[in-house]
Amino acid sequence: MFTLEGIVAGYAETTVLRGVSVTVPDGAVVALLGANGAGKTTLLRVASGLLRPTAGRMTLDGRDVTHHRPHQLAGLGVCHVPEGRGIFPSLTVRENLALQAGDGKDGTARAVDAFPRLGERMSQTAGTLSGGEQQMLALARAYLANPKVMLLDEVSMGLAPKIVDEIFVFLERLTKEGASLLLVEQYVTRALALADYVYLINRGQIAYRGEPSELEDEDVFARYLGTH
Repeated sequence: MFTLEGIVAGYAETTVLRGVSVTVPDGAVVALLGANGAGKTTLLRVASGLLRPTAGRMTLDGRDVTHHRPHQLAGLGVCHVPEGRGIFPSLTVRENLALQAGDGKDGTARAVDAFPRLGERMSQTAGTLSGGEQQMLALARAYLANPKVMLLDEVSMGLAPKIVDEIFVFLERLTKEGASLLLVEQYVTRALALADYVYLINRGQIAYRGEPSELEDEDVFARYLGTH
Protein backbone atom coordinates (compact mmCIF):
# COMPACT_ATOMS: atom_id res chain seq x y z
CA MET A 1 0.00 0.00 0.00
CA PHE A 2 1.24 3.47 -0.97
CA THR A 3 0.01 6.38 1.15
CA LEU A 4 0.36 10.15 1.18
CA GLU A 5 -0.79 11.65 4.46
CA GLY A 6 -1.37 15.35 5.15
CA ILE A 7 0.88 16.48 2.30
CA VAL A 8 1.69 20.18 2.14
CA ALA A 9 3.82 21.24 -0.83
CA GLY A 10 4.34 23.96 -3.40
CA TYR A 11 6.87 26.07 -5.24
CA ALA A 12 8.88 28.92 -3.69
CA GLU A 13 6.38 30.99 -1.70
CA THR A 14 3.30 29.40 -3.27
CA THR A 15 1.57 26.57 -1.43
CA VAL A 16 -0.26 24.26 -3.83
CA LEU A 17 -1.20 21.25 -1.70
CA ARG A 18 -2.83 21.82 1.67
CA GLY A 19 -3.01 18.69 3.77
CA VAL A 20 -3.70 16.19 0.98
CA SER A 21 -4.11 12.51 1.91
CA VAL A 22 -4.42 9.76 -0.72
CA THR A 23 -4.20 5.98 -0.30
CA VAL A 24 -3.33 3.62 -3.17
CA PRO A 25 -4.06 0.02 -2.11
CA ASP A 26 -2.08 -2.85 -3.59
CA GLY A 27 -3.30 -3.75 -7.07
CA ALA A 28 -5.86 -0.93 -7.15
CA VAL A 29 -6.47 1.90 -9.60
CA VAL A 30 -6.96 5.29 -7.96
CA ALA A 31 -8.15 8.16 -10.17
CA LEU A 32 -7.14 11.67 -9.10
CA LEU A 33 -9.45 14.14 -10.82
CA GLY A 34 -9.87 17.89 -10.73
CA ALA A 35 -9.71 21.10 -12.71
CA ASN A 36 -6.50 22.50 -14.19
CA GLY A 37 -4.34 23.99 -11.46
CA ALA A 38 -6.00 21.97 -8.70
CA GLY A 39 -2.72 20.33 -7.67
CA LYS A 40 -2.82 16.97 -9.44
CA THR A 41 0.60 17.15 -11.09
CA THR A 42 2.14 18.60 -7.94
CA LEU A 43 0.90 15.61 -5.94
CA LEU A 44 2.43 13.17 -8.44
CA ARG A 45 5.71 15.07 -8.26
CA VAL A 46 5.68 14.68 -4.48
CA ALA A 47 4.79 10.99 -4.80
CA SER A 48 7.77 10.35 -7.08
CA GLY A 49 10.24 12.35 -5.00
CA LEU A 50 10.69 15.16 -7.51
CA LEU A 51 9.22 17.67 -5.06
CA ARG A 52 9.88 17.57 -1.33
CA PRO A 53 6.80 18.23 0.82
CA THR A 54 7.04 20.84 3.57
CA ALA A 55 4.74 18.76 5.77
CA GLY A 56 3.12 15.34 5.70
CA ARG A 57 4.30 11.78 5.28
CA MET A 58 4.58 9.12 2.56
CA THR A 59 4.73 5.39 3.18
CA LEU A 60 5.20 2.36 0.96
CA ASP A 61 4.18 -0.95 2.51
CA GLY A 62 4.41 0.70 5.93
CA ARG A 63 7.90 2.08 5.34
CA ASP A 64 8.41 5.83 5.64
CA VAL A 65 9.68 7.08 2.27
CA THR A 66 8.91 10.79 2.74
CA HIS A 67 12.49 11.91 2.23
CA HIS A 68 13.49 9.39 -0.42
CA ARG A 69 14.96 10.77 -3.62
CA PRO A 70 13.45 9.86 -7.01
CA HIS A 71 16.00 7.11 -7.76
CA GLN A 72 15.39 5.56 -4.35
CA LEU A 73 11.63 5.49 -4.88
CA ALA A 74 12.15 4.09 -8.37
CA GLY A 75 14.28 1.34 -6.85
CA LEU A 76 11.36 0.45 -4.58
CA GLY A 77 9.00 0.20 -7.56
CA VAL A 78 7.46 3.69 -7.73
CA CYS A 79 7.43 4.68 -11.41
CA HIS A 80 6.39 8.13 -12.68
CA VAL A 81 5.20 8.72 -16.25
CA PRO A 82 4.99 12.54 -16.41
CA GLU A 83 2.81 14.66 -18.63
CA GLY A 84 4.45 14.84 -22.03
CA ARG A 85 6.71 12.18 -23.46
CA GLY A 86 9.09 10.52 -21.00
CA ILE A 87 11.62 9.36 -23.58
CA PHE A 88 15.10 10.16 -24.90
CA PRO A 89 14.23 11.71 -28.30
CA SER A 90 17.75 11.50 -29.78
CA LEU A 91 18.02 7.74 -29.16
CA THR A 92 16.36 4.96 -31.12
CA VAL A 93 13.38 3.03 -29.80
CA ARG A 94 15.65 0.04 -29.15
CA GLU A 95 18.14 2.20 -27.24
CA ASN A 96 15.38 3.75 -25.13
CA LEU A 97 14.20 0.29 -24.13
CA ALA A 98 17.73 -0.99 -23.54
CA LEU A 99 18.43 1.84 -21.10
CA GLN A 100 15.55 0.61 -18.98
CA ALA A 101 15.88 -3.14 -19.33
CA GLY A 102 19.49 -3.75 -20.38
CA ASP A 103 20.50 -5.13 -23.75
CA GLY A 104 18.72 -8.48 -23.44
CA LYS A 105 16.02 -9.48 -25.89
CA ASP A 106 13.54 -10.25 -23.12
CA GLY A 107 12.93 -6.58 -22.40
CA THR A 108 12.40 -5.75 -26.06
CA ALA A 109 10.04 -8.70 -26.45
CA ARG A 110 7.96 -7.59 -23.45
CA ALA A 111 7.70 -4.06 -24.81
CA VAL A 112 6.63 -5.28 -28.25
CA ASP A 113 4.13 -7.65 -26.69
CA ALA A 114 2.57 -4.71 -24.86
CA PHE A 115 2.74 -2.37 -27.87
CA PRO A 116 3.24 -4.29 -31.14
CA ARG A 117 3.67 -1.07 -33.11
CA LEU A 118 7.02 -0.47 -31.40
CA GLY A 119 8.34 -3.64 -33.03
CA GLU A 120 8.13 -1.85 -36.36
CA ARG A 121 10.03 1.18 -35.07
CA MET A 122 13.06 -0.31 -33.27
CA SER A 123 15.68 1.46 -35.40
CA GLN A 124 13.77 4.74 -35.60
CA THR A 125 14.87 7.76 -33.59
CA ALA A 126 12.33 8.23 -30.81
CA GLY A 127 11.91 11.94 -31.47
CA THR A 128 10.60 11.22 -34.97
CA LEU A 129 7.80 8.94 -33.76
CA SER A 130 4.22 10.15 -33.74
CA GLY A 131 2.88 11.50 -30.46
CA GLY A 132 0.98 8.29 -29.81
CA GLU A 133 4.01 6.12 -30.52
CA GLN A 134 6.15 8.26 -28.22
CA GLN A 135 3.63 7.75 -25.43
CA MET A 136 3.62 4.02 -26.08
CA LEU A 137 7.41 4.04 -25.79
CA ALA A 138 7.25 6.00 -22.53
CA LEU A 139 4.76 3.52 -21.09
CA ALA A 140 6.76 0.55 -22.36
CA ARG A 141 9.88 1.89 -20.64
CA ALA A 142 7.94 2.20 -17.40
CA TYR A 143 6.54 -1.31 -17.86
CA LEU A 144 10.04 -2.77 -18.15
CA ALA A 145 10.85 -1.35 -14.70
CA ASN A 146 8.33 -3.84 -13.24
CA PRO A 147 6.55 -1.09 -11.29
CA LYS A 148 4.79 -1.72 -8.02
CA VAL A 149 3.11 1.70 -8.14
CA MET A 150 2.75 3.63 -11.38
CA LEU A 151 2.05 7.38 -11.31
CA LEU A 152 0.42 8.43 -14.60
CA ASP A 153 -0.02 12.09 -15.50
CA GLU A 154 -2.37 12.72 -18.43
CA VAL A 155 -0.92 9.90 -20.54
CA SER A 156 -3.72 10.22 -23.12
CA MET A 157 -3.44 13.98 -23.60
CA GLY A 158 -3.56 15.07 -27.23
CA LEU A 159 -3.79 11.54 -28.64
CA ALA A 160 -6.20 10.11 -31.18
CA PRO A 161 -9.11 8.06 -29.75
CA LYS A 162 -7.72 4.81 -31.21
CA ILE A 163 -4.40 5.35 -29.43
CA VAL A 164 -6.23 6.20 -26.21
CA ASP A 165 -8.06 2.86 -26.49
CA GLU A 166 -4.73 1.02 -26.82
CA ILE A 167 -3.31 2.82 -23.82
CA PHE A 168 -6.28 1.97 -21.62
CA VAL A 169 -6.04 -1.68 -22.67
CA PHE A 170 -2.41 -1.53 -21.55
CA LEU A 171 -3.36 0.04 -18.21
CA GLU A 172 -5.86 -2.77 -17.62
CA ARG A 173 -3.05 -5.22 -18.34
CA LEU A 174 -0.85 -3.54 -15.75
CA THR A 175 -3.49 -3.94 -13.06
CA LYS A 176 -4.00 -7.61 -13.94
CA GLU A 177 -0.27 -8.11 -13.45
CA GLY A 178 -0.52 -6.62 -9.94
CA ALA A 179 0.60 -3.02 -10.35
CA SER A 180 -1.15 -0.20 -8.50
CA LEU A 181 -2.02 2.94 -10.46
CA LEU A 182 -2.44 6.55 -9.38
CA LEU A 183 -4.02 8.05 -12.46
CA VAL A 184 -4.46 11.70 -13.44
CA GLU A 185 -6.56 11.68 -16.59
CA GLN A 186 -8.50 14.16 -18.73
CA TYR A 187 -10.93 11.50 -20.01
CA VAL A 188 -13.00 11.40 -16.85
CA THR A 189 -15.41 8.70 -18.00
CA ARG A 190 -12.55 6.38 -19.02
CA ALA A 191 -10.75 7.01 -15.75
CA LEU A 192 -13.83 6.25 -13.69
CA ALA A 193 -14.49 3.06 -15.65
CA LEU A 194 -10.99 1.81 -14.83
CA ALA A 195 -10.74 3.08 -11.25
CA ASP A 196 -11.46 1.26 -8.02
CA TYR A 197 -11.36 4.52 -6.06
CA VAL A 198 -11.58 8.18 -6.98
CA TYR A 199 -10.37 11.38 -5.34
CA LEU A 200 -11.46 14.85 -6.41
CA ILE A 201 -9.01 17.62 -5.68
CA ASN A 202 -9.95 21.29 -5.63
CA ARG A 203 -7.53 24.15 -4.90
CA GLY A 204 -5.02 21.84 -3.30
CA GLN A 205 -7.43 19.99 -1.02
CA ILE A 206 -9.32 16.71 -1.35
CA ALA A 207 -12.99 17.54 -1.96
CA TYR A 208 -14.25 13.98 -2.32
CA ARG A 209 -13.03 10.40 -1.91
CA GLY A 210 -14.91 7.20 -2.56
CA GLU A 211 -15.78 4.61 -5.19
CA PRO A 212 -16.67 5.74 -8.73
CA SER A 213 -20.19 4.30 -8.47
CA GLU A 214 -20.86 6.57 -5.50
CA LEU A 215 -19.75 9.65 -7.39
CA GLU A 216 -22.10 9.57 -10.37
CA ASP A 217 -24.98 11.41 -8.67
CA GLU A 218 -22.87 13.64 -6.45
CA ASP A 219 -23.08 17.39 -6.98
CA VAL A 220 -19.35 17.60 -6.28
CA PHE A 221 -18.74 15.83 -9.60
CA ALA A 222 -20.30 18.74 -11.45
CA ARG A 223 -18.80 21.43 -9.22
CA TYR A 224 -15.16 20.44 -9.48
CA LEU A 225 -14.96 18.80 -12.89
CA GLY A 226 -17.42 20.95 -14.78
CA THR A 227 -18.92 17.94 -16.55
CA HIS A 228 -22.58 18.82 -16.04
